[in-house]
Amino acid sequence: MLAIFALLAASAVEPIVSTDWLQSHLSDPQVRIVFVGSRDTYARAHIPGARLVEHMDTVEMGPSGHRLASRDTLVRVFTRAGVADGARVVLYGDSPMATGWVNTALTAIGHGDSVSWLDGGIVLWQAEKRPVETSTPAPGTGPLAALPPPDYIVDAAWIKGRLDSSTTKILDVRTTGEYRDGHLPKATLILWQDLFADTKTQKFKSPDDIRALLAKAGVGPNQDAVTYCAVGMRASLMAWAARSVGVPTRVYLGSWQDWSKDSANPIVK
Repeated sequence: MLAIFALLAASAVEPIVSTDWLQSHLSDPQVRIVFVGSRDTYARAHIPGARLVEHMDTVEMGPSGHRLASRDTLVRVFTRAGVADGARVVLYGDSPMATGWVNTALTAIGHGDSVSWLDGGIVLWQAEKRPVETSTPAPGTGPLAALPPPDYIVDAAWIKGRLDSSTTKILDVRTTGEYRDGHLPKATLILWQDLFADTKTQKFKSPDDIRALLAKAGVGPNQDAVTYCAVGMRASLMAWAARSVGVPTRVYLGSWQDWSKDSANPIVK
């Protein structure tokens, strides 16, 4: 078992890459760039070779609200977007919350360890006068297999079993107003905007600063964390950021939409 974990750690890519790094790898056939955002934004200008995923492509809406699409659907969506077995995926987008959700979708089919985020996104890329294009690459062809998902996405039962845990910290990634209107017991508010040195360019703070943000929210050195928000998007962003700096973190993807619909679930105001 230890050997398996060592192998996984060795194969994981850096969670964040710079604009310099990405430009130097634009011709690398093992690097696949995915833009998360609207079709109109993508059409105006995107990084050469980037393919589009709209976050709703990975969502199934129904009686339970905003939910992650089936694994079969996710494989089809990400195959078209150029993701393939053994390839390194670089994500960037016009909304960090949507990018976080798509990162969770990739993790749900077992490919989260192959993903990096572009620090600064398209705003910094264009400010540095790096190349862009408007043409659309042909859809990807894979192959892309759905791998066993890691223990990353959790449900209400998992949360209930840890409400009194001293080793798991619950992080509420909503607004101050949402938090005051009702939150999970012992949850601490943490704002996704505080992850960024510059929210306009989506330039992240240093790993030390992100660790300090988590510590201020009550995540201790021997604790793991679980995040939630309204529908799982902000929570996905925060969970990814925490994991990027070495904090073991899960995401309650059902989040408040799931928790609040059950009157038996405790809520603190």
